[in-house]
Parts: sequence; C-alpha cells; structure tokens
Amino acid sequence: MTDSPPDASEPLVLDPMAGGVVNDPYVENPAPDAEGPVLLKATPEGVAVVTINRPEKRNAFDAATIGALREAFETLHGADHVRVVFVRGPGSTFSAGADLEWMRAAAEWSEADNRDDAYELARMLKALADIPALTVALVEGAAMGGGAGLVAACDVAVATREAKFAFSEVKLGLIPATISPYVVNAIGPRHAKALFCTGQVFDAEHARHIGLVQEVAADAEALTAIQARVSSEIMAAAPEAVLESKKLVWVVWGEAIDDSLMRETARRIAKKRVSPEGREGVRAFLERRKPSWRA
Repeated sequence: MTDSPPDASEPLVLDPMAGGVVNDPYVENPAPDAEGPVLLKATPEGVAVVTINRPEKRNAFDAATIGALREAFETLHGADHVRVVFVRGPGSTFSAGADLEWMRAAAEWSEADNRDDAYELARMLKALADIPALTVALVEGAAMGGGAGLVAACDVAVATREAKFAFSEVKLGLIPATISPYVVNAIGPRHAKALFCTGQVFDAEHARHIGLVQEVAADAEALTAIQARVSSEIMAAAPEAVLESKKLVWVVWGEAIDDSLMRETARRIAKKRVSPEGREGVRAFLERRKPSWRA
C-alpha cells in the first residue's frame, strides 16, 4: 500500500457551453490554466478524480455543471486504462445540492421545461452509475439533496466524521425524484421513506449505519489515506473482473436462488476462468509472480 495517492495529471476541463471537452486528460501537456465547473484528472496508472469545481457556490448543481459532470462520466466509459474513479468537491462542501439561482429560474419554467431539465440530472446520474471502473465518492462537509444523490450513485462512498447529509427536498415542497433510484438502492425503502419525508440532516455515522457510505474517516488527512489505500487495492484487481463483478451484483440481487440463477452464476465464472485475464491471474498466482495488470 502507498502512503499517499498518486499525483494526478493536469485536469480535463469540460465546458458544455463551449461544446464539450476542452482538453484531453491523457495527452502529455494539457492546458495548465484551464478551469471549468468540472475537472477530470487521470494518472497514467489509471486513477481518475472528478471534481465539482464550484467552491464559491458550495459545489452546487446548475445546468452547466450537470452537463459537465455527465460529459466527464461518459468520457470515462471509454477510458479503458482507468481502474478507479473518485468523485469529490473541493473545500469544505461536497455539494450543497441545487444552485439557488438555478432553482429560482426553474420556478418560472413550464412543467415541460422542468421535466426536460430534471431529465438531464437523471442522465448524469445514469452516466455515473454506468462507469465500468469502480466509483468512489469522497465526502467532506455537506452533501445535500442532489449532492447526496451523487454519493448514492457511486459504487462506494467514504465520508469524513464531520460530513452532513440530507434529502431536504420536502422542505421546499419538492421530492427527491431523480436521485431516488440510487438512494433507495443504497439504503433501502424504510430508511429512504424516513429521510425523504422528514428532510432531516444526518451525520456520517448514521450514513454508514444505513449504507449510504461504507467507511468514515476521522478527517481530511485520513480521507486522503483511504483514497490511497483504495487506489492501491484496486490496482491488484483485474480490470475486466472488476467490471464483471459490478454487473454480477445486479444479476443476483433480489433473485431467488433457484436452478436458473445457479446455472447463470456457473456460466459467468466458467467464462472468466477461460478468459485471457482469468488464465493469466491463475497462472501468475501459481507461478508466484504479479499478473500482467500489476506490471
């Protein structure tokens, strides 16, 4: 294990107003002074960090930020060498949820316009959920509303002890509709009903108790150490096996353990055993050497 995360390359900046990608994270010398609502940094080793880059707005969402996040996540769908993706917000807030000016404007839109706008948030969350690599939310400070939904849409979440969460939409006369599939999946229907209907603020320990986060870090330094540890651990895992393991969860979750499911799980492990990656992993273990993906 390493004591600190690998240094990231210069950021990929996504600006939807300019038509998408401003620079590529995998080129040798991307623009060093580029800025935008979302930054994507990736190391040659395959560690990517997506950062909501609006600290002056407590990393709140607006249409441009949602579009930039979706583009960043979709870019990672095709980034074959990326092994783990961390999602975070700079400063003392992960994300405060919806931008106030954006909310003020939406209040004057038609129902159809609001539906189209909300659908963009749904597309962004789905793009995050569909990333092949393991996705990890690193939460400092507040993760409210849509920000907490972003946490739920990641595969794994880690929060500092001082982090706060809320699904506070009901206090505005709204509902957490677009984030609900990910939140209910993460914490279950009873916890979701309690939190959706009260809008209560809860801490990192409660978030861990209900399954919204998997680990609580003492402080920002400890969070960085966990980021380094996860990066190291995922590098020991075969990339295709990670993707297939993520898919496997949805195949078996909630299904009866009958002959059909047993045959399907047998089919999947048999396919991996004869795959190039599976054969390489077993050979490396037997030969007491590192497999090719760790070279």
